[in-house]
Amino acid sequence: SSPLPGLQPPPAVPQAPPVGPPAPPGPEAAPGYGGPVPPSGWQQPIAPARSDAAWVGQPLASWGSRVAAAIIDGLIISIPAVALFLILVGGSVGITGGDDDASAWAIVGVSFLWVLIVAAIALLYAPATMARQGEHNGQTWGKQLIGIRVLHDHHDRMTFAWAALREVVIKFLLVGIASSIIPVLPWLLDILWPLWDDENRALHDMIVQTHVVKA
Repeated sequence: SSPLPGLQPPPAVPQAPPVGPPAPPGPEAAPGYGGPVPPSGWQQPIAPARSDAAWVGQPLASWGSRVAAAIIDGLIISIPAVALFLILVGGSVGITGGDDDASAWAIVGVSFLWVLIVAAIALLYAPATMARQGEHNGQTWGKQLIGIRVLHDHHDRMTFAWAALREVVIKFLLVGIASSIIPVLPWLLDILWPLWDDENRALHDMIVQTHVVKA
């Protein structure tokens, strides 16, 4: 209500200044941060698995089909090799005219030549057949008969270089050297590994980044 006429409000009493340091501002007075807030460690996004690999979405070859293809490839190489050996030995004996000493030395020389020829064929067979163009790329003749093929995870096709790395350097040289240090075990592990691998890979597939799929 308004003051009565003739009466004045009492004068304001001055306040004494506060003693001591000023009180810190409360939480509501703290300055805010308007920039982006980085996520904590558990909020870091997890990178998704690669889905552009050539083998993704294709049925994987079984262990039995891989073994069958390897057996066929072995027969393809060994049968002509045996026939070549018999031809060379027979020819060398015929040339020497039945002389035992000369025939023995001829057989030794022919055998050495035969080993070189067969080794070259065996080493070049898989890279040469797997590097073919078109629908048979990644297939040896054994894999072609069984209906499986090798795909590199991140390349359009198997080249001679990739096939040689897989078949010669890793499967033949690396596993062979390891088997000479620890007899048989590295060779068995490489052959049997697809039985328990979730992507049916052998050890050499993991090293070279390949998968074997149904063609």
